[in-house]
Amino acid sequence: MKQKAQRLLPASEFAEMAGVTVRTLHYYDHLGLLRPTARSESGYRLYGEGDLQRLEQIIVLKFLGLPLKKIRELLDQDPPRLPDTLRRQREALEEKRRRLEMAIQAVAEAERLFASANEPAWAALKKIIEVIEMQNDNDWLMRYYNDAARAKLEERKNLWSPELQERVSKEWTELIAEVNASLDEDPASPKAQALAARWQKLVEGFTGGDPDITAGLKSLYSDRPNWPGQFRQQMAPFESQNAGAFINKALAARKQGCG
Repeated sequence: MKQKAQRLLPASEFAEMAGVTVRTLHYYDHLGLLRPTARSESGYRLYGEGDLQRLEQIIVLKFLGLPLKKIRELLDQDPPRLPDTLRRQREALEEKRRRLEMAIQAVAEAERLFASANEPAWAALKKIIEVIEMQNDNDWLMRYYNDAARAKLEERKNLWSPELQERVSKEWTELIAEVNASLDEDPASPKAQALAARWQKLVEGFTGGDPDITAGLKSLYSDRPNWPGQFRQQMAPFESQNAGAFINKALAARKQGCG
């Protein structure tokens, strides 16, 4: 029996049927996320039933918060590893919910204090700002890490106590000051190499030596010009381009010495 040829729709009709815009279809095609089944003799995109199924999958995964690049990688797998991806996305959403609940609690506490005090509870308002900014900063930071790195950071979060954060912050501040005071040193000297070793140890204390987390951290620091003002202010005590450049020279000198 001869198989019935599928009906192909131009982009405008397909977009209307699917509830998206033609511009969205063009963008998805540009990303390699949704290629049309065929093109007309004039070069126009033509879409079929299989394209509609894939578009529905894209819409669902996008609604769940997955980035388009990740959706393309996921749907191109054979078979798609949906359970693992959905589990990670659920964990990320649960973490976002936890931080939203913290912000709600801070607002409720401020309401209570305002109701019981004659003067505005500025300390409570400051706490609200800190909680919400922490939430926004975390959302922004996670864009630099892939799914695997996010999951590993979530696991390592339990190891990162306030006491450890205070100690590490102090060690970074002291180390950067020592490096800035040693910029005239030969990068290959024992002193410079000792400073570089301490630097690497502190970095590895955060990454755990994991390549996914390390790649995300490098991506974050390579995008300094686009850091939000609040985050740039928080990082100011630990930022020094001169110190970083010196450590890079020291690490390069170590690599040459081992070569």
